[in-house]
Amino acid sequence: MNLVVALIAGLLFGGGLAISQMMDPAKVLSFLDVAGQWDPSLMLVMGGALALTVPGFRLILRRPQPLLDGRFHLPSASDVDSRLVIGSSLFGLGWGLAGLCPGPAVAGLVTGALPIVGFVVTMLAGYRLMDLIENRVLDRPAPDARVG
Repeated sequence: MNLVVALIAGLLFGGGLAISQMMDPAKVLSFLDVAGQWDPSLMLVMGGALALTVPGFRLILRRPQPLLDGRFHLPSASDVDSRLVIGSSLFGLGWGLAGLCPGPAVAGLVTGALPIVGFVVTMLAGYRLMDLIENRVLDRPAPDARVG
């Protein structure tokens, strides 16, 4: 049952990304180009997402537990460390250069567009490289990055 709900949620998310054109790197890059040909239309998408998410989280977290699990799986870390700053910077740099971030890129795989496929392949390689660096070079296990 959990897999069916996850599939439905993923399809809704991917459909929303497609309808809002968040999977189109040119659209995203024009949104990020505030000094040039700025296209503010994606601000409506982000605003709509926040308008639903913020009250939704407040409402849902009042429950003792989720409907399909025994407990909520929320991040516990609240400190800002170098790992967070470097990771956030790399994420923003990649988003600004490619016009893609992980969610829209994975959803965009259905288009078969080679730039999107290339982005996802290099993104996965970057994940693996970071895992190798943390596990072998720094000799420490990577923290569990799963939120849910």
